[in-house]
Amino acid sequence: MTIRIGINGFGRIGRLVYRASAMTGDFEIIAINDLVPADNLAYLLQHDTMHGRFAKNVEVTGDGFGVEGMQTKCLSERDPSALPWGDLGVDYVLESTGFFTDYTGAHKHVEAGAKRVLISAPTKTPGEVPTFVYKVNSGEYDPANHTVLSNASCTTNCLAPIAKVIDDNFGLEEGLMTTIHAATATQPTQDGPSKKDYRGGRNAYMNIIPAST
Repeated sequence: MTIRIGINGFGRIGRLVYRASAMTGDFEIIAINDLVPADNLAYLLQHDTMHGRFAKNVEVTGDGFGVEGMQTKCLSERDPSALPWGDLGVDYVLESTGFFTDYTGAHKHVEAGAKRVLISAPTKTPGEVPTFVYKVNSGEYDPANHTVLSNASCTTNCLAPIAKVIDDNFGLEEGLMTTIHAATATQPTQDGPSKKDYRGGRNAYMNIIPAST
């Protein structure tokens, strides 16, 4: 039986998950919730500067878009608890807006009818939301008790497998790492003010900017 997925937030992560679904057929994207209009979302799915043009044709329909038979409904709802996940028969929700990373916020998808929620970012409530990295500690996942879970950060997914190999073979007491991170969507292309960190307001493509992660 095909797993039915809902995506909340159709940014880079959401679009790449959609591409993977269309290419493998292992799961079906039933609906996407994003405040951006469906035709613009379809365009962004079709064109990606870093990953190239999508190999499949994307057709905009009345209430969403389709890719070779997989029809996806587009929603535009700010409150996750108001989403019709239950009516749409959604099994899992990918929470990739970056806004609902704590248990209370992410659990609203369950209140809306989804069975489970995967946060595509570090959780703000680690005491309530377990974090899993595939092949590192994913064997500890308990479907009976884990309804809302986090897939950690991109940095953690890069570091954890290497750290696990070292720890399993030699033991690891403590460590220090430095990550060289690509520019993100929140960084400016021209120098400007930044409330969080003055250096963070510098041109992302002309500077190497020290930051925490």
